[in-house]
Amino acid sequence: MVRRTERILENIPVGSLGLISLAGCEELGKKVDDYLVQWRHESAHEYKDDIAFSGYEKDTYLINAKVPRFGSGEAKGIIGESVRGKDLYLMVDVCNYSVTYSLTGQINHMSPDDHFQNLKRIIAAIGGKGRRINVIMPFLYESRQHKRSSRESLDCALALQELVRMGVENIITFDAHDPRVQNAIPLSGFETVSPTYQFIKGLLRTVKDLKIDSEHMMAISPDEGGTNRAVYLANVLGLDMGMFYKRRDYTRIVNGRNPIVAHEFLGSSVEGKDVIIIDDMISSGDSIIDVATELKRRKANRIFAAATFGLFTNGMGKFDKAYEEGIITGILTTNLIYQTPELLSKPYYINCDMSKYIALIIDTLNHDGSISSILSPNERIQNVLRKYKNGEPI
Repeated sequence: MVRRTERILENIPVGSLGLISLAGCEELGKKVDDYLVQWRHESAHEYKDDIAFSGYEKDTYLINAKVPRFGSGEAKGIIGESVRGKDLYLMVDVCNYSVTYSLTGQINHMSPDDHFQNLKRIIAAIGGKGRRINVIMPFLYESRQHKRSSRESLDCALALQELVRMGVENIITFDAHDPRVQNAIPLSGFETVSPTYQFIKGLLRTVKDLKIDSEHMMAISPDEGGTNRAVYLANVLGLDMGMFYKRRDYTRIVNGRNPIVAHEFLGSSVEGKDVIIIDDMISSGDSIIDVATELKRRKANRIFAAATFGLFTNGMGKFDKAYEEGIITGILTTNLIYQTPELLSKPYYINCDMSKYIALIIDTLNHDGSISSILSPNERIQNVLRKYKNGEPI
């Protein structure tokens, strides 16, 4: 990990730091806040007499903000303290369906649309008083609707433009389904961050007997759209790379799409090798399990599936079955979106914590520093590989 002490933080902060974690993102927000409090407590003595660093050290940077609802289900954003002149970072998890509200007496689970509306309500409550508004939205709202293939709405582009029109200067997301959506807002800050380093660290911490070379390991993309991730992972680890493509039956339409006939594999032999399947999200999980089954049929050894977002929309049953049958050895996802207690309890699940990384990005941006070195993890990956091969703790 790039430590905070290695960052160049000589610039005056843009404004006094404020962190707003919206409903459903409180746990991640608290972890990020803890890192920021600790780091600034350690370094605040250097700036205690400088007026430009007024309010630099605090017990918490979290700002009291809430979105109460009326009985009809309508809502309003309320901020409980002054945010005038602050550099504000709003954290929102649009995938947290565990948050509920009352709609005419019925319990309603919050959808991504509800979370996005709440984000806009809080921005509206800020009312232009903040020095700068930055949105940290790990799962980019509507990012799966990134291109038009028929008479369709372009929801992600519309959402980004809406945020920019409301005064948001920077949008930070993780592993956007297609980073080219930033073309919708070419004059505003947009960063899509990859958690490859955290995946590698999580895997190496958990599995102690990996042989990381092209003879014993492979990186696999489950479809043609995710080849960039697999190519990058293969390059930094020095592995071979393979990919699957979905062969569809274009003569039929089932549930609005052409059914997949088979997953076809392109790449060298996987026989006897450990395999990392890397993707941006696990939704229902059908594709990952189909791909893992195909790899097992080709005599692959252990199979690890790494995805930034674990949605698991159809529950964990099929993953339990795949684990019991030896098809999948481990699943790695991040804590960027809501994780069910059931998921966290699974023996095959490896949780990759992103809170320190987010805190580092926030701290650097608040100082108007460059985040390019934080976004490029090559050196950190090589460092953690060296430690692993030498038997040092990671």
